[in-house]
Amino acid sequence: MTHIKIQNRLLIYGLLGAIALVTLFPLFWLVSTALKSPTENIFQSPPQLLPTQPTLQNFVNVWHSLPFGQYLFNSTLVAVLTVSLNLMFCSLAAYPLARLSFFGRDWIFIAIVATIMIPFQIVMIPLYILIVQLGLRNTYLGIIFPSLASAFGIFLLRQAFSSVPKEMEEAARMDGCSELGLWWYVMLPSIRPALVTLAIFEFIGSWSDFLWPLIVIQDEKLYTLPLGVAKLAGTFSLDWRLVAAGSVISIAPVLILFLFLQRYIVPTETSSGVKG
Repeated sequence: MTHIKIQNRLLIYGLLGAIALVTLFPLFWLVSTALKSPTENIFQSPPQLLPTQPTLQNFVNVWHSLPFGQYLFNSTLVAVLTVSLNLMFCSLAAYPLARLSFFGRDWIFIAIVATIMIPFQIVMIPLYILIVQLGLRNTYLGIIFPSLASAFGIFLLRQAFSSVPKEMEEAARMDGCSELGLWWYVMLPSIRPALVTLAIFEFIGSWSDFLWPLIVIQDEKLYTLPLGVAKLAGTFSLDWRLVAAGSVISIAPVLILFLFLQRYIVPTETSSGVKG
C-alpha cells in the first residue's frame, strides 16, 4: 500500500511539474530573449533557449531610450492607490452586507454580484463621459476611478466577513466598541487572507490594465508601463530584444509582489480566540 501511495505521489508531482514547466516557458523565453546580444539570432531554427553571450545592455538601452522610470512611478502610484482605495471601499460595503440586518440587504447583494456579468466595454463610453464631465481626464484619479470598488471585491470580503464568529463581535460590543471600531479592530484583522488575496488581484489588474489608461491619458508623462511597452514596441519594432527587456521590467514588480505576499494567503483560525 505504501509503495502504491509513493507511486501516486510521484505521478502527481510529475504532472504538476510538467504543467509548471509549460506555464513558465513563455516567461523563460521572454527573459532569454531580453538577455541575448545583438549578434545572436532570436529567430533561428532550432531555437536557442539560452543566450550564448548574455548581456544587460538591452535593459540599459530601454531604460534610457524612453522615460521608463516615470512609467514605473506612474504604474506604482496608480496600483498602490487603486489597491488601497479598493480595499477600503469594498470592505466598508461588504461589512454591513455580511454583519448587519436591514431591509433589502440580500437583494442589494444580489444586484451587486449581478454586475460582474456586465462587460467593461458596455460601460466604458458612459464612464468616459463621466470622467470628462468631472474634469478627471489626463489625471491619476481618472485612471483609478473605475477601480475604486469592485463587485468581486465586495463579494469576496462579504463572504469572509460572514465567516467571522459572532462571539468575537458580541465581545467587542460588550466592551463598548462602535460599528466603525468593530470593523477596523475586529473584522479586518480577522479576514487578512481575503484582504491580501483581493490586494493581489487588484494590483495585477491595475498594473496590467492597458485599455482604460489608453482612453483617458494623452499626456505621455502620465503613461503607465503597459502604454510605455506599447510605445516601445512601436519605437523598436525591428528589435524584439528591447521589447522583451521592456516587458521583463514591466512584469518584474508583479512577480516580486506575489512572492512577497503569498505567505500571507493562509487560512486564519478566527475562532481560536473564542473560548467556549
